[in-house]
Amino acid sequence: MSNIPEVKLGIIAVSRDCFPIALSTQRRKNIVAAYKGDLYECPVTVENEHDALKAVEDVTNAGCNALVVFLGNFGPETPETLIAQKFDGPCMYVSAAEGDGDMINGRGDAYCGMLNCSYNLGLRHLKGYIPEYPVGTCDDIVKMIREFVPIARAIIGVKNLKIITFGPRPQDFFACNAPIKGLYELGVEIEENSELDLLVSYKAHAGDPRIPAVCADMAKEMGEGRYFPEMNERLAQFELTLLDWAENHKGARKYVAFANKCWPAFPEAFGFEPCYVNSRLAARGIPVACEVDIYGALSEYIGACVTADAVTLLDINNSVPQYIYDEDIKGKFDYKLTDTFMGFHCGNTPECKMCESRAIKYQLIQHRLLEPEGSDPDFTRGTLEGDIAPGDITFYRLQCDSEGNLRSYVAEGQVLPVATRSFGGIGIFAIPEMGRFYRHVLIQKRYPHHGAVAFAHCGKALFEVLKYLGVQDIAYNHPKTLPYPTENPWA
Repeated sequence: MSNIPEVKLGIIAVSRDCFPIALSTQRRKNIVAAYKGDLYECPVTVENEHDALKAVEDVTNAGCNALVVFLGNFGPETPETLIAQKFDGPCMYVSAAEGDGDMINGRGDAYCGMLNCSYNLGLRHLKGYIPEYPVGTCDDIVKMIREFVPIARAIIGVKNLKIITFGPRPQDFFACNAPIKGLYELGVEIEENSELDLLVSYKAHAGDPRIPAVCADMAKEMGEGRYFPEMNERLAQFELTLLDWAENHKGARKYVAFANKCWPAFPEAFGFEPCYVNSRLAARGIPVACEVDIYGALSEYIGACVTADAVTLLDINNSVPQYIYDEDIKGKFDYKLTDTFMGFHCGNTPECKMCESRAIKYQLIQHRLLEPEGSDPDFTRGTLEGDIAPGDITFYRLQCDSEGNLRSYVAEGQVLPVATRSFGGIGIFAIPEMGRFYRHVLIQKRYPHHGAVAFAHCGKALFEVLKYLGVQDIAYNHPKTLPYPTENPWA
């Protein structure tokens, strides 16, 4: 995936000058040896402010974009926090547990030092990622570092992201309209364009010599009988239009996501639905959110960074009928009917996340709305449809509410191996206690109907990313034993 950061980690050991420096240096070496991965070892052990500047210069010259700051002993409060101030990237702070030396000359007191480290980060209004329990042995620290990598990747990605939009939100889709103030607070850049800008660029790509190769790739991806050969050239032309726009307009940013208008004018003006092309870009780590859902695009991008895999954006769409539940779910899976729902969109989910039956079809709802009654589908073709493949998922969203406050939710679950008997890119999702979560988070906190989907259980990493980004309200699906603040205890 070329549109997400590659994390280059460095580790800096710090040492309070009244403790043996060997505690930090040797423990650092042990961690690097045990990590068995790409972890640059800074040779400077930081005892004072000059050391901190030297260490930051060293890891920067080594190409590091994320840091592990390791308290091998108590640690020097000011120098260790200046590292976060001077380094241009996320820093994780961890500390050494006791046990690898005698308890007189080999006691490091890093358990205590981590408290002062956190206090000093707060005094300076600096961000540092601190794991749930940041004190550990060499093996514990290695595990923390591995868990930090996807978190760092998302933080770096957001900091270097530009979201490009085409068109205003569709009429009566106020759910996709949110203040962009929150984007700037997160450090995300935005470029808003007209649909006409996109149309002009699309027409300029007519006859592009790269089109045949893209057509061939599309045919190979879908397989014979699963696409419309006469449409491939138009779809390929559109794909190249978006990719060239991203490259030419990312400006000072490294990464791009799109939030594009896709109906009602789009299909008639362009001659196709854009969904399949959107799915192909999402598979490369370039989310294209439907219906100009800017925060949907941002949510998707964060998930792509965390998982280093394709993601999608779906409507939290419809309830599962009782007959499907009774036939295929009840007694086979440990879910109530209210734990289930169908996630749907017209056809933007990457083909690699769909069942074998997937194919390029036409958008039934748009066909009803835009094309003559009883006619064969024409320009409403271009959706990638079929059931979404079963497996683990995390359903989540980062949103800016109408007051300009950032809030989010994260819920883990799965796509069930159950046929939907429906149309579009669709799947039967199951999330424990979804019914209560739906009422007391999604409805109560006025979230829009779009949710991002990562195809893995990655709630822990997403929660840490959102926390690091400063999101105060991170909701999740509460177990039965934990009522929501708005939940009626007599319900």
